[in-house]
Amino acid sequence: MSRRPLGQLEAEVLAALAGLGGAASTAELVERLDGDPAYTTVNTILHRLHEKKLVSRTRAGRHYRYRLAVDESELVAGRMRDHLRHASDPGNVLNRFARSLSAEEARKLREFLDPPEAGG
Repeated sequence: MSRRPLGQLEAEVLAALAGLGGAASTAELVERLDGDPAYTTVNTILHRLHEKKLVSRTRAGRHYRYRLAVDESELVAGRMRDHLRHASDPGNVLNRFARSLSAEEARKLREFLDPPEAGG
């Protein structure tokens, strides 16, 4: 089994929580994640995300239930901006990103970039 970067697993856990739309236990999240990550690994990630104030938690018996404490789209967009900010050629990065989009993703991006004129 190949190891993924820690940041990737954090992003996957946040996406799984966002997909659930509510609170989840560590065990429930382990079931939703690809690659069969260890329970203890996911629990550690959740603890770190809680320390970063990206998730909130409530006690449920001996365990916690976790819930997203931030807007996922805002968080991901911020990460994308950070990557662009640190790229030596942000235009080339944007070009490669845009070319990697599916037809549906490209259509949605065009809608955001070129909204219809109001009253036109």
